[in-house]
Amino acid sequence: MDTITQQLLQQLAGGAVSQISQKIGADEQATNSALSAAIPLLVSALAKNAAKPEGAQALQQAVTKDHDGSILDDLDGFLGNPESANGAGILKHVLGNQQPLVKKGLTQNTGLDSEQVGMLLQIAAPLVMGMLGKQQQQRGLNADSLSGMLGQEKQLAEQTNPDMMSTINNLLDMNNDGSALDDILGIAGKLLSGKK
Repeated sequence: MDTITQQLLQQLAGGAVSQISQKIGADEQATNSALSAAIPLLVSALAKNAAKPEGAQALQQAVTKDHDGSILDDLDGFLGNPESANGAGILKHVLGNQQPLVKKGLTQNTGLDSEQVGMLLQIAAPLVMGMLGKQQQQRGLNADSLSGMLGQEKQLAEQTNPDMMSTINNLLDMNNDGSALDDILGIAGKLLSGKK
């Protein structure tokens, strides 16, 4: 079974990546690479948050209430007005005080500037939540099974891309300058080349 990251990258391939790159004012290749790092990073951060019962409960409520997956059925509509999905609020919950580190790490490695990375993360976050919402509806997940699914996603990603995932996990666990992201994008390229 494809992971959330793979499903999302497949759904965004082509037209949507092009729209996102126009929206953030970056070239398509850099946008694609940045998404390949940002999506698994967000999934891992969600898995980490949902590993605690109260985190899993909060995530399940958010997915049930606000993220039913319909965002993925109208990507053009969302990408035409991404601000409407409150990506900034989602990032605050998901990344908390690690947000500046994540931004800095992605900025150093994508060729995107800090503002572009911020916009990209705000677009990616509602999409990841939408994909989670879709999975929850299709599989009837409660807080525990949602947490379990995210844990499996993280494990699968670690098996498929051990280098990138260990870098992502280091980043999510640390509080220094974000340099753990130095090689993420080279590895993210491998993720894409094998999945097209």
